[in-house]
Amino acid sequence: MSRFRDRTEDFKDSVRKSAVSNGYNEAKVAATMASFIIHKPKERSPFTRAALKTLESIKELDQFMMKHRKDYVDMHRTTEHEKDSIEQEITAFIKACKEQIDVLKNSIRNEESNSKGWLGLAADNFNADTIAHKHGVVLILSEKLHSVTAQFDQLRATRFQDIINRAMPRRKPKRVTKEATPLNATLSNNKSVEPDEIQEAQPRRLQQQQLLDDETQALQVELSNLLDGARQTETKMVEMSALNHLMATHVLQQAQQIEVLYDQAVEATKNVELGNKELSQAIQRNSSSRTFLLLFFFVLTFSVLFLDWYS
Repeated sequence: MSRFRDRTEDFKDSVRKSAVSNGYNEAKVAATMASFIIHKPKERSPFTRAALKTLESIKELDQFMMKHRKDYVDMHRTTEHEKDSIEQEITAFIKACKEQIDVLKNSIRNEESNSKGWLGLAADNFNADTIAHKHGVVLILSEKLHSVTAQFDQLRATRFQDIINRAMPRRKPKRVTKEATPLNATLSNNKSVEPDEIQEAQPRRLQQQQLLDDETQALQVELSNLLDGARQTETKMVEMSALNHLMATHVLQQAQQIEVLYDQAVEATKNVELGNKELSQAIQRNSSSRTFLLLFFFVLTFSVLFLDWYS
């Protein structure tokens, strides 16, 4: 029985000697051998790099919201100006992420327009699958951004509700304190004032008190009107936030419907291609059947003539 011997090491030594003889040093030979074992990662496409960058931006936005959530909601931690700056930064983040997603959508549209073949049909099935995959990536990014914006809408609604609650304090009846006039002080300190002077100062004091009451009532009416206007404005802001959240939800639903329509369009394109193949095969069968029939009638006619001549 013959014995087998492992010659792998001998083969490696012969390859190394041949490489050294051709001018390769040991470091270059080792690097070449390592490249065969550990393959270099493939270079990512511009779409993949842009999608990963958008995903990182959305994650940074989520982390920023989680970091400043208490500062934004709690009324005692930060001032209104700081809360407005946080809201502006989050809004700028969301706008930038939406712009990046729009850029990805435009690149997909351009690729679709360039990949269409004759009669508007897809020229390559592989390219159609790639475009469908890119649509799925954009849909996932849109869903992640929508979830983050929904959290931000909840935080903003909570903040506006706190503002409304603070703007609607309990109204307590206010009592107007009557200040002692110099005349009253004089009357209390000096009892030797004559009755005629007291009778002359009494109408003047009543007139001053009436003016103070009128001014106080006018200020109360003005403050009440300002409070009602602020309350209406804050209520409208809460309604606008709710409408924004509803609009984002509808946009996400439309994106899902567009994805379904795209899948149906891809399936319909494949069905059309299969139908074209079936039609071409039917045409070929029809032509071959015509040839067969013509040949059959020709042989039959020739046979009848031959039999007639033979008889």
